[in-house]
Amino acid sequence: MDLNRREVLRLLGVAGLGVAGGGALAGCSSTTAAAPVPSGAAALGLWTHDPGYASYFTQAATDSAVVGGSAWTFGVDVTSVAPADIVSRLVTQAVAQRPLPDLAGLVIDQFPRVMRAGIAENLFVDLTSLTAPLGDRLLKTQPYTVDGKVYALESDNSISVMFYRADLFEELGIPADVDTWEELLEVGAEVAADTGQAIGMVANGDNGSIVNGFTQLLLQRGGNLYDADGNLAVLSDEAVEVLELMAEGVRTGAFVALADPYGGAAAAALKGSRLVATVMPNWYEVYGLQANAPDQSGLWRARTIPRFAGGGHVASTMGGTAFAVLKDQPLTDAATDFLQRAYLSEEGQLARYFAGAYMPTLVDLYDAPEFQEITDPYLGGQRVFEVFSAAAADMPLFYQSAGASVLRDSLGGPILRAINGQVGAEEALRAGVRTYERQVQQ
Repeated sequence: MDLNRREVLRLLGVAGLGVAGGGALAGCSSTTAAAPVPSGAAALGLWTHDPGYASYFTQAATDSAVVGGSAWTFGVDVTSVAPADIVSRLVTQAVAQRPLPDLAGLVIDQFPRVMRAGIAENLFVDLTSLTAPLGDRLLKTQPYTVDGKVYALESDNSISVMFYRADLFEELGIPADVDTWEELLEVGAEVAADTGQAIGMVANGDNGSIVNGFTQLLLQRGGNLYDADGNLAVLSDEAVEVLELMAEGVRTGAFVALADPYGGAAAAALKGSRLVATVMPNWYEVYGLQANAPDQSGLWRARTIPRFAGGGHVASTMGGTAFAVLKDQPLTDAATDFLQRAYLSEEGQLARYFAGAYMPTLVDLYDAPEFQEITDPYLGGQRVFEVFSAAAADMPLFYQSAGASVLRDSLGGPILRAINGQVGAEEALRAGVRTYERQVQQ
C-alpha cells in the first residue's frame, strides 16, 4: 500500500473516526503489495452486517447467468461485522497493513464517515466508469458520491410507498386513492376522533429514527438535507411545511407517535389495528408488517404516497446498504468485475430480487415482465410492481455530506419538540441548524 495513502488514513483515523491510535497505528511502514490477479480463481473477502447480502453474493458467485464469461471463477468468504464498525475496522486495518476485504457493505448512514478529507478516495475504487454509462437508468448513486465520484453501489432502492389496510380503509370510509397529504390528514383527523385509529406514524424515540422519518417526507416534498455540492439545505420552505404537517398529524391523532417504528410499540399498534396505514420503504413489508402482524396477510395493500399539494414526488426513500471495492488489493479487479455483474447487470438485478427481494436500481427493470407479473400474497395478491414502477419513475434524489451524523443529532431534539407542539417548525429547524453549524465549525 502506498505510504502517503497510509499516512492520510492514519491521520484521518485518529482525528476523524475515533480509531485507536498508538499501537494500532505503530505498524505503518512501506511494504510491497502483492501483484494483481488478472484471471483464474478469485476467493473474494466480503464484510457485511446482513446475512441476506452474504447469501446473495455466495449464490451469485456460482450463478452462470450472473458471472458467466468472467475472466475469474469466484468464491466468497464472508465476515459478519456490525454496521457501525465496518468503517472503523477498514481504516484501522489499512493503517496497520493488516488484511482487508475485497468488498465491504456500507449502511447508508455510515457512508458519510468516509466522505471527509479523502477517506473514500484512499480506501475505495472509483466506480464512476461503471455507473456513468447507465446514466439516469441507475438510481440512488447520489448518497455514495464524493466530489463527483461514485464509491459504492446501492443494494436496494428502498422505495417508500404507502402501505394501508384495505379492509379498514373501506370500513372507515377512507378513499384508497386520496390524492394529497392535506386531504388524507383531514380524513385521518376525523377517523382518529371517532375511533382512535391512525393513518400514519411519526417516530419520537432516538435522533436517528426521528430525523429519518422527517427526511423521508422531506425528500418526497422535494426538499433535501444537503444540496448536490454538500451544502446544508435543510432550512427551506419545504422542510417547514413537512414539519408542520407532521406536528398537525400528531396533534389531531391522524399520526401516532411511536418510539421505534420496528419495536414493541409499533407491533402493538399494528396487531391492535390502531395503525391502519404507514409510509415506509419496500423492505418494511417484511421487517415491519409481516414480522409483527403475520395474521393480517391479505389485508394490506400498497400505493404511491399521496402528493403534497405544493408539489414534490409520489415516492421517497429511506435506508439502504451499498457495496464498495477496496483499492490496491490483489483481487481488486476481480472484485470490481464481480460487483458490476452482481449489481449493475440486468441478470444480477433479477437474481438479487429473487434471492432477497432487493429492489432493482435499474429503473427500466420495473416494467419488465419478470417483475410486473409478480403477485404479493401478503398484499392480497396485488401486482405490487405496478405501484413500485410508478414510484421508481418519480424517485427523489438524496444527497449526503460528511457532517450528516452531526446534523442528525442536532436536528433530532428540535424536530421532536416541534412534533410535540412545543415550538414552531421554523424555529425548531433554525435551532437545529445553529447547533449543527457550531459543531462542524469546531
